[in-house]
Amino acid sequence: MSLSVNHPYDFFRPSLAAWTMGLRRRLDNVLFLHLDLWPWHLAAGSSRKLTMNSESGRGDHGSREKNEPPVDHRFEHTTVLLREAVEFLQPAPGKLIVDATLGGAGHTHALLEAGANVLGFDQDEAALQAAQERCADYEDHFATVRANFRELEAVLQESGVGQVDGILADIGVSSFQLDTAERGFSFQQDGPLEMRMDQRSGITAADIVNTWSVEELQKLFVEYGEEPLARRAAMAIVRRREQRAFHRTLDLAEVLASALPRRGKTHPATRVFQALRIGVNDELGALKDLLDQAPRCLKPGGRLVLISFHSLEDRIVKHTLQRQSMQWQDRPEWPEPRPNPDYCMRVLTKKPVEPSEEEVSHNSRSRSARLRAAERIAS
Repeated sequence: MSLSVNHPYDFFRPSLAAWTMGLRRRLDNVLFLHLDLWPWHLAAGSSRKLTMNSESGRGDHGSREKNEPPVDHRFEHTTVLLREAVEFLQPAPGKLIVDATLGGAGHTHALLEAGANVLGFDQDEAALQAAQERCADYEDHFATVRANFRELEAVLQESGVGQVDGILADIGVSSFQLDTAERGFSFQQDGPLEMRMDQRSGITAADIVNTWSVEELQKLFVEYGEEPLARRAAMAIVRRREQRAFHRTLDLAEVLASALPRRGKTHPATRVFQALRIGVNDELGALKDLLDQAPRCLKPGGRLVLISFHSLEDRIVKHTLQRQSMQWQDRPEWPEPRPNPDYCMRVLTKKPVEPSEEEVSHNSRSRSARLRAAERIAS
């Protein structure tokens, strides 16, 4: 059953919530209420659809692209810095918090347990369905959006929500994506050279390595992988593809391993694969867009929490929050300091919060995690 409504997020409000509960009593096998939002497919002035699927018990995500593989329901991801993130976000009944990187819904589940309403963003169909199943007990307080978090402001404005009480983003690739060979993120398992987080559109890693010039590849590996031997890696790729194109992850990893030296325990392909993943998904561009939009999407007193996993991400977060939290600007050529037009946030973490030794011992991938938080000040 589908029902078009002008402001689907009104279901967080008492009137439509009561209507929804009445409808659910008549559809006793409906297990989950899901909002499927594709803002780039909507014409101006159109309304979004609230879709309920009484047969499957899950929201209807719309037609899947022909080249998109079936969803694997075994999505698993170990949540990082869970306690710390929740403490900064201060969830409570009546608050609406955006989980901009829903993943396995570990953070979201904890926020729901604390009584908050949560709107979850994710590009990955498997993540969305796993999150729905995990949070089914909180269906009246939880909705999902299949979109990149750079669409945050557009989604909130179009839905009529406007501003929220908190925004959380756990940047990067999930454990599920790394461990699923078919997604093509790992150089340790054989799979297609994919790396798209959203498999509906965009270029793949194979497109990049098979068509970009040496100079373009070198720039990518330097900027997104910080690979000191970027040109050597780029030339090795171009020489090999003249014989045959790249299609598999292990094939590319082997070429890189023969061209680059091993640095301790680090595989020679590590930085190149990181650069390809970031380039395919425009991760740093999306992060900059999120940081730019977040102050406009937060209510005064609302909290922004970001978890990053490598220096490129953390540097962008750190410098942006520093700029947004400076009340005054000063330069040597100015006679006196001037008000900072970007001043809108108060930094809550002088230094990034890192995982405890206990957390690292249980989840080695959390070792590089860094959490930074800020609060929206009154205009």
